[in-house]
Amino acid sequence: MQATQRWRWILGLFCLSVTGVVNGALPALDEPEDLTELSLEELMQQKVTSVSRKPQQLSRAAAAVFVITAEDIRRSGALSIAEALRLAPGLEVARINANQWAITSRGFNNRLANKMLVLMDGRTVYTPLFSGVYWEVQDTLLEDIDRIEVIRGPGAALWGSNAVNGVINIITKSAKDTQGGLLTVGGGTEERGFGAVRYGAQWGEDFQARAYVKSWRRDGQVDPTGRDAPDDSQST
Repeated sequence: MQATQRWRWILGLFCLSVTGVVNGALPALDEPEDLTELSLEELMQQKVTSVSRKPQQLSRAAAAVFVITAEDIRRSGALSIAEALRLAPGLEVARINANQWAITSRGFNNRLANKMLVLMDGRTVYTPLFSGVYWEVQDTLLEDIDRIEVIRGPGAALWGSNAVNGVINIITKSAKDTQGGLLTVGGGTEERGFGAVRYGAQWGEDFQARAYVKSWRRDGQVDPTGRDAPDDSQST
């Protein structure tokens, strides 16, 4: 047991060292806009696209809209999109087990909930099996997300029957804004280990692209009797 703990400490120190070296080697990026420094009028001028399928000022949106920014996600310490959605008021974000989630609004929340339309850059991501979302599959790098627009309330007239309870639109950053390399690693008592590598490149003036690899290993939960539940998982 002592040898195992010693190796865990060594691995943790190694991960911290690698993170420091890579962060020091990469060029400094511009700091994101701090929304807490904006006035109320400036905040209302922020634009959203999910309400009417075109850019419009937040103050003119005819719906209850909440925007989770990239800075909000960074400060929250969330490790997945599902965890980041806990920042939005009015959303019911329930963790079923170590790997599965149930997310909706306006009640009727369960694993097979299918009345909350989820979009990734304007394209639906629901499974045709039951028109719901497998949240454990939506594993986009949080560092690549620009904002998440959450609409609470009926949106079926514009988006179809899947949007009866609302719309979640996950909008990612442009490839030109994610150039260079990114390395993230970490671990803990529940998130046993996770890491991601991303690289963005540009060819000419008009073509940019990025690619990433992500892996994680998550420990199982513990039931009320103190026994380990058989729901540990890992993915690459």
